[in-house]
Amino acid sequence: MSKLSVHDMKGSALAKLDFPDALMTKKGQQAVHDVVVAYQAGLRAGTASTLGKGAVAGSGKKPWRQKGTGRARAGYKQSPVWRGGGVAHGPHPRSYAKKIPHKVARLAFRSAFSDLIREGRVRVLDQLTLAEPKTKAALAMLKSLGIDQGALILVDKLDKNLLCAVRNLQNVEATTAQSVSTYQLLRYPVALITRAALEVVQARLAGDTGSKS
Repeated sequence: MSKLSVHDMKGSALAKLDFPDALMTKKGQQAVHDVVVAYQAGLRAGTASTLGKGAVAGSGKKPWRQKGTGRARAGYKQSPVWRGGGVAHGPHPRSYAKKIPHKVARLAFRSAFSDLIREGRVRVLDQLTLAEPKTKAALAMLKSLGIDQGALILVDKLDKNLLCAVRNLQNVEATTAQSVSTYQLLRYPVALITRAALEVVQARLAGDTGSKS
């Protein structure tokens, strides 16, 4: 069992939680790499487009006669070797999306979260409630918890106050434990997770491993 300290929003320690080792893994580094590459590839627009020689405006008339001019023979003005001609082997609109098997994606998530646990980069909050959508309140909470280099905030349900409070903070993102991705876990130095959200993550990991704990 890995021990996790539970704190309140003022940074005071309240209790200790046991995180089952059965939900963790030391494998999956290649899976993490593949998932991150696929995620970043999916962000690419793929809208780069060029005109080939068949798409450039122009007639099929020869610029000059084949022989007798002393110049190199030329068949059409749309040739890629000419200024204003088509582009040879240029980019065209395409999708960069990569398919990742479900088992690989689940292994990557479990591996990334396991690393956070082992490296002590998970902070557990008993609960997270902000009375007002104020950035100042979110900043004070992070400061009291000793977080000054950014964090991924995981909750069971997002509310407007939290979203508005963190959206202007650099390197801080809030999302739900059900929708958090492997890429998000890797982006931030610390994962700040509520007790309820941790239960959701444990349920996700238990479903991946087939564990009943």
